[in-house]
Amino acid sequence: MIYLDHAATSPVRREAIEAMWPYLTGEFGNPSSVHGIGDRAAHALADARASVAEVLGVRPGDVVFTSGGTEADNLAVKGLALGTPRGRHVVVSPIEHEAVLESADALARLHGFAVSEAVVDGFGRVAPDALAAALRPDTALVSLHYANNEVGTVQPIADLARLAHEAGALVHTDAVQAAGWLPLGLDSLGVDALSLSGHKVGAPKGMGVLAVRGRLPLEPVLHGGGQERGRRSGTENVAGAVALATALRLAEEERAGLVERIAALRDGFVRRILAGLPDARLTGDPVDRLPNLASFTLAGVSGESVLLELERRGVIASSGSACAAGRDEPSHVLTAMGVDAPLAQTAVRFAFGRTANAEELAAAASAMLDAVAAVGGIVTK
Repeated sequence: MIYLDHAATSPVRREAIEAMWPYLTGEFGNPSSVHGIGDRAAHALADARASVAEVLGVRPGDVVFTSGGTEADNLAVKGLALGTPRGRHVVVSPIEHEAVLESADALARLHGFAVSEAVVDGFGRVAPDALAAALRPDTALVSLHYANNEVGTVQPIADLARLAHEAGALVHTDAVQAAGWLPLGLDSLGVDALSLSGHKVGAPKGMGVLAVRGRLPLEPVLHGGGQERGRRSGTENVAGAVALATALRLAEEERAGLVERIAALRDGFVRRILAGLPDARLTGDPVDRLPNLASFTLAGVSGESVLLELERRGVIASSGSACAAGRDEPSHVLTAMGVDAPLAQTAVRFAFGRTANAEELAAAASAMLDAVAAVGGIVTK
């Protein structure tokens, strides 16, 4: 099997499993307990928090462990918007993950917020003037993807954050897809909060992080015992935190040597697909994009049919966001970029992992041409 759906999830790293194993077995204590086994769990949690903080360039107290990227996005959007007295207006883009879009919608439905969208261009980019047009004097929060999960476009977050801050708004970025591929420091990005998900970098599913400046008021989404400095109640997942910290640290250590190699492989893969499929179009920004992601529309064929044919040939890819799996609607990301609905439903996304190599990507490209031919598409080899 050639697995090219790492944007949906990645396999758990052995190092992460080994690091978390003691806290699934003998060291099972509750970190809020005052006895010895609880104290050891608390120390492990503190070490994991410090490790994540180092990668993100924040204080350990700025790190909030969550159940995943979706909860981290919910806590950021709802928590920061409700926590600031500035106003009841938030800005998102139309290509955000559903966790951000639905959180903004909840603010509108339940709390009387107004929501504006900063439009994107045909590559999925938010231009500074588009953001400026969406900002208002009462804007409390701007939430924009760092890197899009469907087409891979990387936003100029630092420039957009500067513009938002000049207008007095806070800035959150969903960096779930960026982890392991792009720099994550909050200072360099200029953001106030950043969301991550562990299973995108080799930790188990069910663990995430919101890094948020500790000075900022943050209304909790989960109430209870006051864990995570009162920002996210619930007994902490110590084993998950240790695994996430381990996987994130390794991903950051490997990033510099990995990006150039994977980007070169991606470019070769894209060339093969576009040369062999005259009706294929690469989606997303052709330059400012994730090094490990290539997504195409395939005029005249069904994207889902192509995916089934690919799987028959041992290649695993996807049609877009795994969080929207099972829906018949076209991708909201592609339609926001100006792709018409029928063409958007032909999309196929490939997302490579850190172990990708030229041999398997050449085989995957060949399988793609065969798959399109099998469903009646035009192929030139």
